[in-house]
Amino acid sequence: MADYREAFVGIDVAKLRNAIAVADAGREGEVRFFGELDASDESLRRVIQRIATRFDRVHFCYEAGPTMVSIG
Repeated sequence: MADYREAFVGIDVAKLRNAIAVADAGREGEVRFFGELDASDESLRRVIQRIATRFDRVHFCYEAGPTMVSIG
């Protein structure tokens, strides 16, 4: 049976730049800083696609604040 891989992605949103971190599932899952990117729809779409291809299931969360991100 193939490995089932699940990840959690945290997005720290700001007006000009967003910081991305990825955590593997489980209490012992590794947490990695993925990087910073421009706070644009296109940049966020590209990084989401890159991350989504590496895992079977991905959960996203972002810092709720005065800056809103639209991916629609």
